[in-house]
Amino acid sequence: MSFDGIVAASIVRYPYLWAREAAQGETEGRKLRPAAVVIRLPRENGDLLLLLPITSKEPDRSRFAIEIPQIEKRRAGLDADVRLWVVLDEYNLDIVGQSYYLEPEPPLGHFSKAFFLPLLKQFLALRTKSRSVDRV
Repeated sequence: MSFDGIVAASIVRYPYLWAREAAQGETEGRKLRPAAVVIRLPRENGDLLLLLPITSKEPDRSRFAIEIPQIEKRRAGLDADVRLWVVLDEYNLDIVGQSYYLEPEPPLGHFSKAFFLPLLKQFLALRTKSRSVDRV
């Protein structure tokens, strides 16, 4: 197995560390959850990944999140019968091949370009206000 399938718009299982948990001194994600790969930036010492959390808990109105349509949940390998959101106002950074948290497994699935590109634009617009947790 390899990390080759982990690209932008792919969905991976990842022990996402929420910014509020990191602020309280936690260093490990509490559970494996689906996470969307925003971008994979090539680097010599391992590609940098930006990962957005996917949650089944409806985000508070103060958060920036997008509900995932049923067809996109199916494409992404997610449970189509459960309401799910991609949270856009925080992200984790990690490095492929050096991460303690990424496994060389194929992604669960991928978002379509039609869904992912507007999501990416909104994430980029919010990025200066977003909270990041560096897992490297």
